[in-house]
Amino acid sequence: MSNGMTVNEVSKITGLSVRTLQYYDKIGLLSPSGHTEAGYRLYDDTALERLQQIMLFRELEFPLKDIKVIISSPGFDRQKALEQQIELLRLRREHLDDLINFALKIKSTGVNYAMSKNKNDFSAFDTAKLDEYTKRAKEQWGSTAEYREFEEKNKTRSGKDNELLAQKTMELFAEFGAMRDRDPADSEVQTQVKHLQDFFTANFYNCTNEILLGLGKMYAGGGEFTENIDRAGGAGTAEFVNRAIEVYCR
Repeated sequence: MSNGMTVNEVSKITGLSVRTLQYYDKIGLLSPSGHTEAGYRLYDDTALERLQQIMLFRELEFPLKDIKVIISSPGFDRQKALEQQIELLRLRREHLDDLINFALKIKSTGVNYAMSKNKNDFSAFDTAKLDEYTKRAKEQWGSTAEYREFEEKNKTRSGKDNELLAQKTMELFAEFGAMRDRDPADSEVQTQVKHLQDFFTANFYNCTNEILLGLGKMYAGGGEFTENIDRAGGAGTAEFVNRAIEVYCR
């Protein structure tokens, strides 16, 4: 593979150290898209998009283990997560503005400002609003039984294990791609949908028909999921998988 940015280039544009990027790879948080002939890590646009998500979560002080579980979940909604991250960052900015104004008042009126009888307002230090939104966002990302099951199974997997699972997932989509000129209701296509569902149940969480329908819509919804699936199976594979899933779940 020759396309992509090297680990040193990614380090320069992000400010993350090479050691940090290597550690992300080691723990299965951010694997490179490939390697040069000399064995150096390479990162394509999909990997860089994932890194952007990781960095936003880090700015919001999420632990790496939580970030890994959130963004590795097959049901992860990147657009919704971004909207929630934006709101969390706005709340943090609002909190910082309150602290700055509080400090400026102390500076202008003296150190006794905060302790004066009528001005003992410490509301600038109150993070309840931010904490509550963070809590609700995390609950949306991880409150379901399926998410908890995924988290439990993911605890014992290494970065290499996750790479192999990702590879197997893409192999399943490649097999769909070889069938995409058929009717989605074709018996072999429907058997392939069953294989996909069973694969998710065995390795991630109990993939009910309802969840499978949601995954199908996500696959065909554009963005990195659609791009990755179409890259594995050929143009139109993601949409074909979605239609096959809809037939299967009727």
